[in-house]
Amino acid sequence: MTAPVSRPGGTGQLALEWGHTPSHAEEDFIVGEGNDLAYRHIVHFPDWPSPPWMLIEGPASSGKSHLARIWAERAGAALAAPEALEDLSRAGGTAPLVIEDLDRTGYAEAALFHLLNQSMRDRRPLLLTAREPVANWAFETDDLKSRARLAAHFPIATSDDIQLSQMFVKLFGDRQVTVDPRIIAYLVARMERSPQEAVAMAELVDEMALARGTAITRAIAAEALALRQAARDSAQMVLDLEDVEGHSDDE
Repeated sequence: MTAPVSRPGGTGQLALEWGHTPSHAEEDFIVGEGNDLAYRHIVHFPDWPSPPWMLIEGPASSGKSHLARIWAERAGAALAAPEALEDLSRAGGTAPLVIEDLDRTGYAEAALFHLLNQSMRDRRPLLLTAREPVANWAFETDDLKSRARLAAHFPIATSDDIQLSQMFVKLFGDRQVTVDPRIIAYLVARMERSPQEAVAMAELVDEMALARGTAITRAIAAEALALRQAARDSAQMVLDLEDVEGHSDDE
């Protein structure tokens, strides 16, 4: 449950925010050009090819976990923690599993390999998620990557104007905030085009409005855009300086 948010009565006062819980309900999922195929594959479960595996690949905040939760609800799947993979493979069975963030969560290579083999043998449905393509996964065994490539592969992205706008509506809705569609259009037209940036912008403009005790206005949106751009410029400047210093050391 999302706790109430205290919006202060005057500019500059402290905003008290008790957090919010993003909705992973199927009715709140935004289907667009970048994720339509992945969503349609999920809703066609259990009519999946053999092995019954699905790999969803996409950047942070692109909706991988939301899709995984939709499938988990439909399939009665459990979330497989990294430390449980070995026991799960030994126990066997056909109960569906979700294995998230395969490329960055520190799964033991042998345990993952055993679970994939067990799943292939017993036709155990798996939904896998990752940010990076299989070729970039930090595993040493080519056999493991070969197994993963057997999954039905669905890259997803959120980049078009309509989908980014819908994403903002959901992000603000999760925060129990209603925003003028014209302000959302203003943000989409000027922001860095990525789902991660949409998440960051929604959080920033909401926090700025909370701190000032106002609704989210175009002026706040413009200021937030400028702050995000300044942060990117500063980060790039640091990288440039490090690159210059590195060349100096080489000389």
